[in-house]
Amino acid sequence: MNGRLRKLKERLIEGALFLSALLSVFITLGIIAVLLFETYGFFGEVSIIDFLTDTQWTPLFSDKHFGILPLFCGTLLTTAIAILVALPIGLTSAIFLSEYAPSGLRSIAKPFLEMLAAVPTVVYGYFALLFITPLLQRVIPSISGFNALSPGIVMGIMIIPIISSLSEDAMHAVPLGLREGAYALGATKLQAATRVVVPSAFSGIAASFILGISRAVGETMVVAIAAGLQPRLTLNPLVPIETVTAYIVQVSLGDTPAGTLEYRTIFAVGMSLFAVTFILNVLSYWFTKKFREVYE
Repeated sequence: MNGRLRKLKERLIEGALFLSALLSVFITLGIIAVLLFETYGFFGEVSIIDFLTDTQWTPLFSDKHFGILPLFCGTLLTTAIAILVALPIGLTSAIFLSEYAPSGLRSIAKPFLEMLAAVPTVVYGYFALLFITPLLQRVIPSISGFNALSPGIVMGIMIIPIISSLSEDAMHAVPLGLREGAYALGATKLQAATRVVVPSAFSGIAASFILGISRAVGETMVVAIAAGLQPRLTLNPLVPIETVTAYIVQVSLGDTPAGTLEYRTIFAVGMSLFAVTFILNVLSYWFTKKFREVYE
């Protein structure tokens, strides 16, 4: 009797887990279906060639242009700045916490570092606009009040906990025997960390990088507040720009009537961002798998 009851409980648990996994799949498929449906309606009126090649984005103006390049340029510019800030700081702090910090300091420092991820993004946005930008204007007088550099720096600060925490967990999971073997061969602590521990934990470190990039690409409030709403095809971080997510916020505020061509633009740019993110994740997974095979 007890055996049958145990099997019944196991089947119920398996069924609940299966339904949970199935629900997440259906939600994802539903999101993709909505994006595809609205995007199909958009491209019924706008040429996909113009959408991908036009260098102007003015769907809300009387002279309408639907080139997504300026929005992607702004997104990639702020993301690149964020990654340049977050990757070295996050990886360095992860190496320190994993290889150098005493256990007591690690148990205190890591929760404080992860608290940065709990700060609302609106706060980060106004921090960029009201603190970082005036600070940069003292150093670079030509910088605009709205620019790509300030939100890029703050987004980098915002994703440091993601990269640092996940990278530290990956390095902390490396077997102690690999470190001891490196020390036995005469390696210093720094050499063991950079030449043994980091390569051995590369798959986890790469995963933290991917999550950090995805977080920066999908960030909305920081760029909407501090970057401006001026789509332009430029790599100059000192001028106002507009990102894909900031444009979606701009149109979603309610001033644009639902069902119009202008309203459908948010689904077109959202689908484009989804496609780019999906391709990057696939390439990153392939690269990580290949790199893991080299070290195994």
